[in-house]
Amino acid sequence: MVFESFAQAQSFFLWATFGIALVMGALVNKTNFCTMGAVSDWVNMGDTGRLRAWLFAIAVAMLGVAILEASGLVKLAATFPPYRANQLVWAENLLGGLMFGIGMTLASGCGNKTLIRIGGGNLKSIMVLAIIAIIAYYMVNPFPDSDKTLFTMLFYDWIRPLAVTLQTNQDLGAIVAGSGAAATPRLAIGGILALVLIGFAFISADFRSNFDNILGGLAVGLAVLAAWYITSNVMVSADGQSFSLQNFVAEQWDMYAKPEELKPADSRPLSTQSFTFINPMGQTFGYAMAGFKLTALTFGVMSVAGVILGSLLWSLISRSFRIEWFVSAKDFFNHFVGAILMGFGGVLAMGCTIGQGVTGVSTLAVGSIITLLAIIAGCASTMKYQYWRMMREA
Repeated sequence: MVFESFAQAQSFFLWATFGIALVMGALVNKTNFCTMGAVSDWVNMGDTGRLRAWLFAIAVAMLGVAILEASGLVKLAATFPPYRANQLVWAENLLGGLMFGIGMTLASGCGNKTLIRIGGGNLKSIMVLAIIAIIAYYMVNPFPDSDKTLFTMLFYDWIRPLAVTLQTNQDLGAIVAGSGAAATPRLAIGGILALVLIGFAFISADFRSNFDNILGGLAVGLAVLAAWYITSNVMVSADGQSFSLQNFVAEQWDMYAKPEELKPADSRPLSTQSFTFINPMGQTFGYAMAGFKLTALTFGVMSVAGVILGSLLWSLISRSFRIEWFVSAKDFFNHFVGAILMGFGGVLAMGCTIGQGVTGVSTLAVGSIITLLAIIAGCASTMKYQYWRMMREA
């Protein structure tokens, strides 16, 4: 997909993102795909239907990435965020994942589910979104008239020294064979793991008979894969050469005399990427702070808007739109604390149940796998504690 101008390429990049997110938002609402619900069903009722849907989504994305990357149609060497970086920030993945898992349990859903609930009329989730957005923004951006972020103030000095620098990229294929010979191992490992997950999902007769669980997992997995493909292949043509959007802005902008006022504020969000929802909430806050200028409009902002609108459209079509508010002070407090934990945890772990649990894991990154397991552990342990406390009070 090569475009004659940056404006055309950027427009396609953003609107394609919005379209994919719109469809995903509608189908996630329709099928009640929910990662927190998946853990809740499993822990509290022994029902693995939605957990299998989540694993099916991972498998679809993973298998698609393995095939498309081997075919040269998806390029994951430099992604945003850098899932395969050789610096393994395992402590950040672990702590952030635990915080996020606890937070999403208290706030009644992960980042994606928060957006889905907003589209369905849930006003509680608007507060959750606002808190996450502010924290996520200042975790990566300095405070006004300062060079300090929440991350540098609260975490960097003690947690970043725990990071491990590997000799290769951190994905399983590179660890097995080295970064220079990782292509075949990535295809083999990704294909085998995906087939195992698909087999685990479909071995259950209950899962096979539940169309919504199958559709939900398929929709999320394909949405993640579609975004990987689109963002890997949008190019700008200039003087007979083709440049990626990120490369054009970072290195070629001045050469081709583009108006400085139209230059994106940051070139990194133009890199190859797929769906994640915590950092994009922060980007959305930044977009509003910038006066809704095109230069601050990103993949993440369009994905947030697309999921909300898709969910809203399905809510209206299905007549399931309902205004919801806090039922008690305790309900408000739980959502408030949960939002704070998701804001910090989602950025610290470099993703959420979709951003790391599906998108990141599809790259076979070790950090993503650590985050996914930590999120599940944090969520499950919180639910166990809530059940114990409820029984004790009873």
